[in-house]
Amino acid sequence: MKKGIHPENYRLVAFKDMSNDEVFITKSTADTKETITHEGVEYPVVKMEISRTSHPFYTGKSKLIDTAGRIDKFKNKYAKFSKETKTEE
Repeated sequence: MKKGIHPENYRLVAFKDMSNDEVFITKSTADTKETITHEGVEYPVVKMEISRTSHPFYTGKSKLIDTAGRIDKFKNKYAKFSKETKTEE
């Protein structure tokens, strides 16, 4: 391996799925200031909106997750078009 091109800060990091509160531990270089205690050990934590434990592809269940209000924003933005098509009929 070439020297000096690989990160030196590999460490165990907790990744937390915010939609179902699942936590898994893996090695990562992700930078975070927050920590979490998992099974009695404190780890830096990276919060995620969706992971393998909540994604419909892996779970086989369709679940609507809207943490940033994107669906409401979309509906409000395009609501005027649905009203116009109803009046034309």
